[in-house]
Amino acid sequence: MTSRCLGSLASGESVEAYTLTNAAGAAVQVLTYGGIVTSLRVPDRHGGFADVVLGFDDLASYASGHPFFGAIIGRIAGRVSGGRLTVEGRDFQLPRNEGNNHLHGGRVGFDRRVWTARPQPRADGAESLRLTYRSPEGEEGYPGAVDLAVTYTLTPAHALWIETEAVADRTTAVNLTHHSYFNLAGEGAGTVAEHELQILAEELVPTDEAMTLSGRREPVAGKAGDFRRPRRLGEAMPQLFKAHGDLYLLRAPGAAAPPAPTLAARLVEPRSGRVLEVFTDESCLQFYTGYALDGTRVGKSGRAYGPHAGLCLECEGYSDGASRPDLGDILVRPGQPQRRTTIYAFSAR
Repeated sequence: MTSRCLGSLASGESVEAYTLTNAAGAAVQVLTYGGIVTSLRVPDRHGGFADVVLGFDDLASYASGHPFFGAIIGRIAGRVSGGRLTVEGRDFQLPRNEGNNHLHGGRVGFDRRVWTARPQPRADGAESLRLTYRSPEGEEGYPGAVDLAVTYTLTPAHALWIETEAVADRTTAVNLTHHSYFNLAGEGAGTVAEHELQILAEELVPTDEAMTLSGRREPVAGKAGDFRRPRRLGEAMPQLFKAHGDLYLLRAPGAAAPPAPTLAARLVEPRSGRVLEVFTDESCLQFYTGYALDGTRVGKSGRAYGPHAGLCLECEGYSDGASRPDLGDILVRPGQPQRRTTIYAFSAR
């Protein structure tokens, strides 16, 4: 593992970049700013490496605002309807930073905070980095103080493990996710239209015109968002509501979390042969097509990111889970840490 100072924010806070590398040459770079994964290099079927996540080379591009490239999202990932959070009978008004919704933790979410980093020794020798952050009472309107930890591990088999932990001093809501935009052909290689996607889910939650979650479980069968069998995205995306992508429910009503992360999605890029398999113990998966990328941001390759230049597979709880625990309980209670694991496993065929 190596580290370097990437620069400083306007606040004067220093930002470090850590690079984790395995014996085969795969590598991931993580910033202490937002826990952002800025690059992720994995091999294709011929052993050629490419960076498969969208992002920038410089701190200024991240600090000036971006569509959550590679970041840790929270306290609540996704949209909270009307910004209304109810915890143990008390109502809290969260900032509405996307129309009438509270999106991805508010105006200054975890993606814009500086985390503390330290290498995490592991018995198996894999490269591992632990980031910590304390979110104080009242930050972005949330009740309770929360101590958070996110651990990134790069395994010898090219799997990126993301393990999260939240400990609260009073009952509050925490729903973290990782927000990388993937393009398995390589960052800057064009759109993801030729990728083939499979999502192993039987139900989804539809949204309204404002992308507000409806709270209704609906079968994927017969819908544009049915990815139970692999589908080419160039054919599927125009049929999706607003070409955006849906929130999928990974467990049946009342089902307990699995004892270990289970397969939720598989993404294949035929030309390179790269395969991404997503394993998680979260209750939901948000598929996002990157439709809102508009070509105004230029990435590491020097190429502009247009619509569908990358896609997101965000493993999380249900955003309105504080009031709908049947769809994914996101409350953290004192003495009961919340622990979650998501694995992005890369291979080639």
